[in-house]
Amino acid sequence: MSDRKGGRKDQPDTVLSATRTAFRLSPVIIWLGIVSMATDISSESVAAVLPLYVTGFLGLSTIAFGIVDGINQGASAIVRIGAGWISDRTGRPKSVAAAGYGLSMVARVGFLFAGGFWSIAAIVTGDRVGKGIRTAPRDAMIAAEAQPDYLARSFGVHRMLDNIGAAAGPLIAFALLSLIPNGYSSVFVVSLAFAVIGVAVLLLAVPNRTAWPGKAPAAETDLREPLAEAPAHQPKTGWSRTSWRALRVRGLPRLLVAAGLLGLLTIGDGFVYLLLQSREAFPVQWFPLLFVGTNAAFLVFAIPIGRLADRLGRVPVFLAGHLALFACYVLAAVPAGGTAATLGCLLLLGLFYAATDGVLAAMVSQLAVPKYLGTALGTAQTVVALSRMVSAAAFGVLWYAAGPAAAAACVAVLLLPALGAATVLLRHTPRTAS
Repeated sequence: MSDRKGGRKDQPDTVLSATRTAFRLSPVIIWLGIVSMATDISSESVAAVLPLYVTGFLGLSTIAFGIVDGINQGASAIVRIGAGWISDRTGRPKSVAAAGYGLSMVARVGFLFAGGFWSIAAIVTGDRVGKGIRTAPRDAMIAAEAQPDYLARSFGVHRMLDNIGAAAGPLIAFALLSLIPNGYSSVFVVSLAFAVIGVAVLLLAVPNRTAWPGKAPAAETDLREPLAEAPAHQPKTGWSRTSWRALRVRGLPRLLVAAGLLGLLTIGDGFVYLLLQSREAFPVQWFPLLFVGTNAAFLVFAIPIGRLADRLGRVPVFLAGHLALFACYVLAAVPAGGTAATLGCLLLLGLFYAATDGVLAAMVSQLAVPKYLGTALGTAQTVVALSRMVSAAAFGVLWYAAGPAAAAACVAVLLLPALGAATVLLRHTPRTAS
């Protein structure tokens, strides 16, 4: 509309573009990244030896490993929504996250004494339940500290630090197994030590404050867009009753369905690595380096992919990540591999995680009502965890019945129509999240 005196037009789009703030990284996100880095050194050093420990050292079948891997993927689903709900209700996500990190630390002790399927299954369950408790509150803290325009990049920075630990853990396991043949107990001791470090950093360095996502300080409120509008009558204390209708906003249910569908066709990394090891027949002490390769690729791609998702759209990047996963399965299934095919698999798997892990969290954070962000993140993580648990158990049986290459080829074939269905489900996702 024209101003008669000055001939000036209001241009809200231009003003918003001009006042978009430069990217700033909160120290809290850095500290949370360090906590995750130490915790991932702990967890990934064990994960890197677990497939061989179960199928080789303990002599269990791939069906048994499929069950253990399914627990590893999905046991956290038991508590993810509840942990997110408690985080929202109390407004103290650090306290909830600390309980999860602490439980995983205690579970690490059990690996020193485990010697059979049931004990391993129980320990993995405890560890993964701890992960389920901590993940949604931790991601809610990241979203609360991040600038809304740079959500994916902020999550990418955290995931980068996380994956420094995820790459270092298998390297430590490799070094220990090279120095001490069958030195699994040494790996478990080192894992416990890093779990203790992670809990200590969380308790000492991360502030335990109430912080609702999208609520900028007064001086910045005109520069930041809220993630979503919360109902005006809700108090800021966090004690209002959670409404599950809060999840039914702006395309969030479709996103959850798409994530679950694709999760059903995402087999565990351990199976991919076992397939590569059986095809290439390299020495077992080199096995942890497969985890290093994937996590190194994730580390390299995490921030650039996050920036790309913020600029070009999160949905296209999320879907493209699953195309990388499809290519990884095809390379893993071909009978004639070699070093190039193995490295290609690791690169594509790391690219997949970089394009989906933090990007999915950013999409949920952008769509959800800020007051219920922990619940929304916990729900999304539960959907993914449950779908991958089913996938791992089913793939273990398929491997046993049809062989590793045929099983991987079958999953690759099914992934394409699932990706098409996900594309349809997400086509109307609001522009702010796509």
